[in-house]
Amino acid sequence: MTEKPAKLLPPNPTIGVFDSGFGGLTVLRDLLPLIPGARYIYLGDTARLPYGSKSRETIARYAVSSAKFLEEQGADLLCIACNTASALALEDIKQAMPIPVVGVIQPGAEAALATSEASPSTPKSVLVLATTATTQSHAYAQSLNALGLAATEKACPLLVPLVEEGWIDHHVTAEVLRIYLNEAFAEAPNAQTLLLGCTHYPLLQPLIERTLAELNHPMTIIDSAAATAADVAAYFPPNPNGAPATSRFYATDSIEKFQRLGSAFLNQPVSEVHLLDLGG
Repeated sequence: MTEKPAKLLPPNPTIGVFDSGFGGLTVLRDLLPLIPGARYIYLGDTARLPYGSKSRETIARYAVSSAKFLEEQGADLLCIACNTASALALEDIKQAMPIPVVGVIQPGAEAALATSEASPSTPKSVLVLATTATTQSHAYAQSLNALGLAATEKACPLLVPLVEEGWIDHHVTAEVLRIYLNEAFAEAPNAQTLLLGCTHYPLLQPLIERTLAELNHPMTIIDSAAATAADVAAYFPPNPNGAPATSRFYATDSIEKFQRLGSAFLNQPVSEVHLLDLGG
């Protein structure tokens, strides 16, 4: 992680996890086994998604209001498990928060760098799959370029709705993915590292791996959700004897949909979701 924690936080912390919707639950899924004894508070701002269609100022306002709610609930650290908010509002959130804030973009970029350094003979070129809003921000390219890595960003706007439809192993999704990858390879034929720049995409990783094999284009896959969870865990001391982590879920709309999709993203039942009104 770029900014090492000045000191470790409590071994049984409260950790706030924020996303505009459901995708950030893949970050929470990776966090749960890493910090035993943690109390997680997850907020999905489902009433105001998609963030990608909003202005930077509006995204920052929404994200900061959500961050403040989590801090008021006792969060010792805030994880922005949202690529759009990380790309466009991370500095606003950090300035508004008295607690550490971790986004998803820098951890993913640094994980790509670690892969590159572990394989010196591999071309230092990274292909980033992300949403249109994230690619238009060029946040991943900027982070990767700053680390000395070339970056090609490919917008894959159909993948999020396909994942939310539950079509994670559907022939339609496979064909859409094949088209996106072929288009990306035409622009970046030498890329050997694939960075999943959307928190929905870890659910597609098995399909991505099969598609890469079928295209005879092997790549090292970087899951930015897993990289972010590892960065968050670095803020806390080891606590192997901690009690199992607990989670409390909030959504600003669509409670039933959150429970249904959330269970798939988290890979365990989301039995109770609390409705929260954060205003306009």
